[in-house]
Amino acid sequence: MNRKHIIITITLSAAGLLTILSASIASAALRHVATTENTHIYIRPNTSYESLINTLDSHQCIASHLSFCTIAKLRSLPKHIRPGHYVVRPETTNIALIQKIRNGQQDPVRITINKHRTPQQLCQFLGSKLLLSPDSLLALISSDSACAAFGLTPKTILSIFPQNTYEFYWTTTPQALISRMQNEYNLFWKQRNAKLAPLGLTREEVVTLASIIEEETNYNPEKPDIASVYLNRLRKGMPLQADPTIKYAIGDFSIRRILTSMLSTDSPYNTYLHKGLPPGPICIPSAASIDAVLQNKATSYLYFCAREDFSGRHNFASTSDEHIRNANRFHKALNERNIR
Repeated sequence: MNRKHIIITITLSAAGLLTILSASIASAALRHVATTENTHIYIRPNTSYESLINTLDSHQCIASHLSFCTIAKLRSLPKHIRPGHYVVRPETTNIALIQKIRNGQQDPVRITINKHRTPQQLCQFLGSKLLLSPDSLLALISSDSACAAFGLTPKTILSIFPQNTYEFYWTTTPQALISRMQNEYNLFWKQRNAKLAPLGLTREEVVTLASIIEEETNYNPEKPDIASVYLNRLRKGMPLQADPTIKYAIGDFSIRRILTSMLSTDSPYNTYLHKGLPPGPICIPSAASIDAVLQNKATSYLYFCAREDFSGRHNFASTSDEHIRNANRFHKALNERNIR
């Protein structure tokens, strides 16, 4: 065999190896992950490549370390690990997963905001769902200047968290979260703003009143009646005398019976001592409670009391005498059940 033939043979052999290698890499790139169900991966900031591999491995997302790591290094994943929440599906290929993490293509986290009563409760809840620190979020919404930027105060900031289900990126910052919620708040009120004028209340005042109604009952059909009681009292300059505000003032939401001694609790939220609305909402109300204020019934009711059958419904009254009779029946039922 002459020299020319040797060179041609070697060249052909190298080309064959390259073809085999390229085919092997392509096969590794298109290989599916090992998981057989949707798997949620959370990658924290400054996660090392070794920790990432361990996390993916512990969630059965790597079918072959050799094939995965080969592609990962070719795509420079070790130097470009983006924090976030990623959903790995059974049909995901190695290359797709690597590109997803390398480019920070997060999957949003679905969060349902319900009736949280205090900023502390809300921040703890959001901190359990997102990467942000509950303390950092609480510090932000407790800041007069930060709240003022949204036209609110630390007392009214809960107003911008309408009960609903939202999607956030796991790495959302406290500032970005509040900005997003203000947009949601404005969207929520877009179709409701026109109903404010007849009431003579601001959006935040409606939310505050709705929060009291939210604590009064879970029975939506009665909410417009309860709203009419409080609105009638506001118009007449009467104190609201709302029992849920006493629980909020005391800070004990497990109280089942409001006692006379509790009515003197020194707090701006005590609507037995102070006329008008409290400084801000005592919980995050539902849309049903807010709409009950905006679409309240025209009644002469000034009082209401829980029914003695403990059905969760109420007896309404226009006079104090009628209310006293209703209240006596309810207190008698409480005593008979030894509810203190």
